[in-house]
Amino acid sequence: MVAQNDVLDYELVAGAATAPLLGYDGPASNLWLYGGSSPGPVIRARQGELVQVRLRNNLPEPTSTHWHGIRIANAMDGVPGLTQEVVPPGGSFDYSFVAPDAGTYWYHSHNKSWEQMARGLYGPLIIEERDPLPADREMLLVIDDWRLGEDGQVHAESFGSLRDWSHGGRLGNWLTINGASAPQLEVKRGERLRLRLINCANARIVTLKLDQLAPLVIALDGQPLPEVREIGFSGRLTLAPAQRADLLLDVFLEPGDRAQIMEVTGQEGVEIGSFLCNGVAADGMAGREMPRLPTNNLPRPDLSDPLKLDLVMEGGAMGAMRSAVFDGRELSIRELVAEGQVWALNGVAGMTDVPLARIQRGRSVVLEFDNQTAWPHAMHIHGHHFRVMARNGQPVDNGAWRDTELVAANEKVTVAFVADNPGKWLIHCHMLEHQAAGMKTWFQVTGQAG
Repeated sequence: MVAQNDVLDYELVAGAATAPLLGYDGPASNLWLYGGSSPGPVIRARQGELVQVRLRNNLPEPTSTHWHGIRIANAMDGVPGLTQEVVPPGGSFDYSFVAPDAGTYWYHSHNKSWEQMARGLYGPLIIEERDPLPADREMLLVIDDWRLGEDGQVHAESFGSLRDWSHGGRLGNWLTINGASAPQLEVKRGERLRLRLINCANARIVTLKLDQLAPLVIALDGQPLPEVREIGFSGRLTLAPAQRADLLLDVFLEPGDRAQIMEVTGQEGVEIGSFLCNGVAADGMAGREMPRLPTNNLPRPDLSDPLKLDLVMEGGAMGAMRSAVFDGRELSIRELVAEGQVWALNGVAGMTDVPLARIQRGRSVVLEFDNQTAWPHAMHIHGHHFRVMARNGQPVDNGAWRDTELVAANEKVTVAFVADNPGKWLIHCHMLEHQAAGMKTWFQVTGQAG
């Protein structure tokens, strides 16, 4: 990293590398990584700064990089075929964008992302507040779910499995935090930590419980909450693929104590990491008044006369979809399966030349996700943040802004946002196999603000 005149310059090299996913006593895993590390290098800037990153592609196939959650200039969004051409092997692409909002974000491949991300192509993107949040230090917890063979290698033979694509997506058998198996993270009694959590899994919905600890949720998907949320000692935090959470944690463990980080399914929990108290902070902030993050300047939607859009989600195993339009033709479900397209939005599988909607810049939008499938979907809108307004017709008033929202099976979720960022923007399921198998569309924001 080089800092000159408030400009931060990074170079990301995407290429083959190894990492000890099974631990240093096990075989090294052959992966595709940014900068040779898992996760990729932390890209860090301050709110309002220009971020400049050169992507170099040392992979055997084309790639691109998407900056997830940033309200970015459209040409820098990293979506091949929509905002840029793919970067060929041996090629490079210069990304340059202003980071308008402080918060926890991330970057990842957006070409064949269902495979390239499963091989490790992602990393954290941290936009710091202009005035730092009072805490003794911060800690990143980047969570991923790998499908590995007994030899520690990514199970490449299962890439493209239609069973995965038509069910819950590519679920793995090995969880890591910061690229490590069950890491032990050292803390001190009396210190206050800011934890930045990112779920980088292809499809796994991760529910966490921090044993003996009672953190507060202060931000979701990078956006500060108007009121902090208490998790409590027995509470849980769920992160769908691509979602993030910022926590404040006061450490009151005794030296020598170890607190588990558990992944919980049902009533069962499995340790995926831990905090080890190895001393006492000399002048820690634990127990002091809890600070509040300054809010980002997000435009609030005008609900008096919004543009209303519906997005009906169909398909998948145990679904009722019998046909859909793919590549301009109405195909039966059998024909769709042969094309590897088993999901649809509004009766259309995959991308089209015509957008879901063309929206005048500055117009408020109310969008209803109608999940008529047997599976949950983590729906992501590029270039914008939205507020969840209702679930199954019942108002939701939690004040939270999201860029990725988990829509449960047979659930309707209504969101609202201001289409203030000009360009062509993707909407898709971040269960990456669902996206690849048809669950994606796009909208265009046109003209000057109205």
